[in-house]
Amino acid sequence: MTAPVPTIPTSVDVVVIGGGIAGVCTAYYLARSGVKVALCEKGRIAGEQSSRNWGWIRKQGRDLREMPLMIESLRCWHALIPELDEDIGFKVGGVTYLADNEKDLQRHEAWLESVGTFQLDSRMLSPAEADAMLGRTDRRLLGALHTASDARAEPAKAVPAIARAADRLGATILTDTAVRSIDREAGRISGVVTEHGRIACQSVVLAGGVWSRPFLENIGLDLPQLAVRSSVQRTTSAPRLSESTFGGVGASIRPRQDGGYTVARSGAAQFDIIPAAFTHFWSFAPTLRAQWRIMKIRFGRPFFDAWGQRRWRDDQMSPFEAVRVLDPTPDGVLLDDVMRTARQLYPQLAEAVPAERWAGMIDVTPDEVPALGPIDAVPGLFLATGLSGHGFGIGPGLGYAMAQMVRGEPTVVDLSALRYSRFKEPGGIVTAAEV
Repeated sequence: MTAPVPTIPTSVDVVVIGGGIAGVCTAYYLARSGVKVALCEKGRIAGEQSSRNWGWIRKQGRDLREMPLMIESLRCWHALIPELDEDIGFKVGGVTYLADNEKDLQRHEAWLESVGTFQLDSRMLSPAEADAMLGRTDRRLLGALHTASDARAEPAKAVPAIARAADRLGATILTDTAVRSIDREAGRISGVVTEHGRIACQSVVLAGGVWSRPFLENIGLDLPQLAVRSSVQRTTSAPRLSESTFGGVGASIRPRQDGGYTVARSGAAQFDIIPAAFTHFWSFAPTLRAQWRIMKIRFGRPFFDAWGQRRWRDDQMSPFEAVRVLDPTPDGVLLDDVMRTARQLYPQLAEAVPAERWAGMIDVTPDEVPALGPIDAVPGLFLATGLSGHGFGIGPGLGYAMAQMVRGEPTVVDLSALRYSRFKEPGGIVTAAEV
C-alpha cells in the first residue's frame, strides 16, 4: 500500500534535514523559540542510528572538545523530561568504565586528570568498590572510573517523543519526505527541493547522519565523513545488581527499561570501502591505525551504492528515496563473542540470552567529534553531523546550540573546536589521542 503524500508547507523560516536526534532536537528548540520550522525526514523519525545506539547519556570518557556541550546537554535532558509527558526510560544511574588491566586503569586515570577543570563528579573506584558494583568476589578488576550523574534512556522512545513535543510547539514534522537539494539566490539559501515539491526558507540545517556527505557532494561541497557499521543486541530479562551502565573490555552493557540489557562491544565496527574512503584516506589514517585491531574492513556492495560517487538533479530520484531506512545486517559472529564475554564479566548475565540483534551506521569524522555550524560557502546552510557514535547523549545540547546559531545568537557554549571549516585548515584535524 502506497503511503499518502505529505502536505508540505510552501514557506518556513528554517528547514531541518534529517529526523535523527540532532535534527529533531534542533527542530524542537527552534519551534520553542517561535521559529517557523519544518523537519524533513526521508523515512521515519529515528529510523536509523538514533534508535539503534546504546542509549548512554554520558560525560564520562568524552573528548574534551565535546565536554562543554555535553554538560549543557545533560542539563537539557533533565529539562526535557517534564515537557515530553512520556516515559522514555530516562534514568540517572551513572556510567562505570571497568579496568581489568593496567593499561585501561592508566587510561581512565589520565582522562580523569584531564577533565579536572570541568568539576565533574567522576572518580576512580577501588578494586573492592568495582567488584561490589558487579556482585563479583574474585577480585578480577583493578578498579573503575565512575560518574554517578551520568544517565541513560531508551533511544527508540526518546527521539520520537521529542519529535512529538516539537510538533506540539508548532514544528512541521514531515516523514517519507526526502530533500533532494537546496535552492540558492545570489549564492544564499532560498529553499529546498523535496520529492514532493519546493519549500522556501532562509536557513537549512543538514543533520543527515551518514547521508550528509553525499548530500553535500551533490551540491559541490566536501565533507570528510565516512560510515562504520556497529552491531548491538538486547537480552532477555536478567537480575539488576546496579543501575549503572558499564563499559568493559570486550563487552559493555546498559540496563534496559524492559528488564534486559543492551550489550555491545566498544569500538568494534565494520568499515565498508567506498570511493570516498580513498578520497579521504589520509584524513582517516590515524583513526584507522588506532582502531585496526577491532575494525573489519571489506569491499562490498556499498562500494557501488548511494555512498559512491554519483550525482542527481532536482528532478531525479535521489539515493535518499531509494533507501528510506538504512537497515544493515548485524555481525552475528561478533555478537556471539560479545555475549560470551559479557556472561564472564557480568554475573547478572549468566543466564541471559540474546532476544534481538540489530546494526546501525555511525557517521564518523577523522577526529571523531562532530562537525557543527555554518558552511561559509553557502550562507544560510548549517551542518550538524559526524556525531561519531556520541550523538544520543549530546543531542539535546547540540539542538539547543544549533537553534541559537541559526537565530544569529551567541551559542550557550563555544562550538569553535567543532567547526566545519577545521577540515580545510592546516592542523585543524586533531585526533582524540592528541587532545
